Amino acid sequence: MHRPVQRLSRILACAAVPVILVAAGCSSGSDDDGAAKDDAKQSAAAGSGKSAGTSGSASPDTTATATVRAKYAKLPEPCAALGAKTLKALVPAAKDKKGSQGSSDDLDARGTCSWNSLDSNGVHGSQYRWLSLALVRFDSDATLGTGDERAASYLAKQVTATRATADAKSLKSEKVTGLGDEATAVTYELKKKEGDFKQQTLLVRTANAVLTLDYNGAGLAGEKDPDPAKLLKDAERAAGDAVAAIATANGGATTGSGDASKGASDAPKKGDDDKKQDKSSASPSPSGSASASKSSEKDTSDKDGADKDSSAKDSSGKDTSTEQTAG
Repeated sequence: MHRPVQRLSRILACAAVPVILVAAGCSSGSDDDGAAKDDAKQSAAAGSGKSAGTSGSASPDTTATATVRAKYAKLPEPCAALGAKTLKALVPAAKDKKGSQGSSDDLDARGTCSWNSLDSNGVHGSQYRWLSLALVRFDSDATLGTGDERAASYLAKQVTATRATADAKSLKSEKVTGLGDEATAVTYELKKKEGDFKQQTLLVRTANAVLTLDYNGAGLAGEKDPDPAKLLKDAERAAGDAVAAIATANGGATTGSGDASKGASDAPKKGDDDKKQDKSSASPSPSGSASASKSSEKDTSDKDGADKDSSAKDSSGKDTSTEQTAG
């Protein structure tokens, strides 16, 4: 009775072993297939730049510093920046009506010019006038700032330096409207052995250019001293000419009213853009496209060259402060 039971138990035990082995084999195969699929997914994600388990593409965290191109790329010749009528009114008896130009290694970056006038009335004395114009231009720089920002910083330093003029008497400083983007007038008196000189200094910024205009006068040998208010008005007239000349030198048409900074930056009208687009669509010839591409490359090359030259001059550390002399 016991032997059949024991034999049956052995048979059942042996029969169960293959079942367990088969089940284990199926389970192991399923896990291996899943792992293989996961590995394949991870490999594919790595090849496409995606992280495992993350949908969509991860854009790199990059920051680009945009440098705004300066408005003005060059300056006018300083001795030609003032109109003939203005010079005749301010320095009527100038020895050299063309002016005396200061030395500069790059007139597109900086330049100066001055005029002397001594109107002699014989025994009744003489009227003396001295006029000076200094022009400075700044290019945009990714590290130092835009051309406008650099010009504004330079203007502020020039105003501070002018206010600190040694031996200045009755000094006044005030903002002036209608000249460029910002302007300051600093007026004072300088007493010298020849006479009392009335000094008018106008410091003006128009976009990325700064001009410093000095104008002083004195009545010598008993002649009556000039009216400071009249001298300042004449100085503002001359500064307006200079602002207009800067815009004109860069292709902007102005009336010389002193608000020349608007003239060179007028955006093209919508009608003009439409006409240009119509012409472009009507004649899509290969030769026309090639010419436009060459012209664009040349313009870009020329502008980049001007920026490099001017930036080199700006970084040379030269100080273009206007000389404060009277006679």
